[in-house]
This record gives sequence, C-alpha cells and structure tokens, in this order.
Amino acid sequence: MKKLQILGGGCARCETLAEMTEAAAKKLGIEYKIEKVTDLMEITNFGVMTTPALVVDGVVVVSGKVPTADEIEKLIGG
Repeated sequence: MKKLQILGGGCARCETLAEMTEAAAKKLGIEYKIEKVTDLMEITNFGVMTTPALVVDGVVVVSGKVPTADEIEKLIGG
C-alpha cells in the first residue's frame, strides 16, 4: 500500500493536489492511504519550504507546484 501525503496549510492549491492525487491513485488501481499534513513543523521536517508538496512513501517527489495529472500518475505509479 502506498502512503501518499499532501503537505500544506489547506490552501486551494493544496486541496487541488490532494484531489488530483487521489484521482490518479484510483485511476491506476493502486492501494493507497492519503494523508493531509498541515502542521508546519512536520512539513519542515520533510525539508519542504514551499507548499503544496507531494510525498510518496516518505519521499518528497514534488514541492512548490501542482503537477499535471499525468505527472502525478508517473510519480505515484512507480
């Protein structure tokens, strides 16, 4: 099961990233758990300074932007 984390304070871009990530996981048919991380200390512990960010199984794969749906599929599908 993939652990997908969305790092951010709950802004519109963070919500968009969460929705797109969940849609991509469903499209790929992978088992996943999605978690929204809003605590600033926890976000900085990942080394992220710009949100939103996507973390897959503990690894930051993108930060500071909302990738396209195709990019998200590639990031979480591997």
